[in-house]
Amino acid sequence: MSAFVRIALGLALAFLYAPILVLIVYSFNDSKLVTVWGGFSTRWYAVLFADGPLIAAALVSLKVALLSAAIAGVLGTLAALALDRHGRFRGRGAYTGLLYAPMVMPEVITGLSLLLLFVGIGLDRGIATIVIAHATFATGFVAVVVGARLKGLDRALEEAAADLGASPARVFFGITLPLIAPSVAAGFLLAFTLSLDDLVIASFVSGPGATTLPMRLYSQVRLGLNPEINAASTLMIATVGLVVLAASWLTARRGQGV
Repeated sequence: MSAFVRIALGLALAFLYAPILVLIVYSFNDSKLVTVWGGFSTRWYAVLFADGPLIAAALVSLKVALLSAAIAGVLGTLAALALDRHGRFRGRGAYTGLLYAPMVMPEVITGLSLLLLFVGIGLDRGIATIVIAHATFATGFVAVVVGARLKGLDRALEEAAADLGASPARVFFGITLPLIAPSVAAGFLLAFTLSLDDLVIASFVSGPGATTLPMRLYSQVRLGLNPEINAASTLMIATVGLVVLAASWLTARRGQGV
């Protein structure tokens, strides 16, 4: 790369990640003022873990993320199998469009549409509605990840198992699923991350007793900044970073055919 490209790349990375780095550094600030450095301290992490409402919101986020990621993992895998194995079928274009639409649709529109749906069918808003909403927009992402693996899958292994008398169910659980397991796990982790970070959609479909961690942090930020929010944000960044690294590792294993 030329010097100009390197400088431009460095400036772009600094623009994206310098604020995050500053937030992480100031989460260890001893001062009560978020913009004044008062020395290194972990006091705000102790304050964070003693904050009952914030911990409760974090547990809600984890519960929602796990449930929605599990649902999206199953539905996304089945959708990818339908698109890859059944070729051209009536309504394929509409099916594909509806599957991938939540990926490109603004979250405000998705959240408002789901809110109107839940109100129309009389479903009380709470954890269940957040899980349904997050699973809805994460299913397409899982389908993309699993579908990419299915494109490169050697069908001869499945055909050999079928020729030896294995039923379709046994072929799937004994051959296909183990081969696509890394991509299914990567899709699950991606859906987990998307759910854990979501604020807009959850704000529309949540109800009493279903406050997620991003919603809680946003409400506290509106009242004023304090280093406890920096500590909570740092832990969220670490969690999401670990999940992304795990998904990348599983995707790399998938690409190597492991």
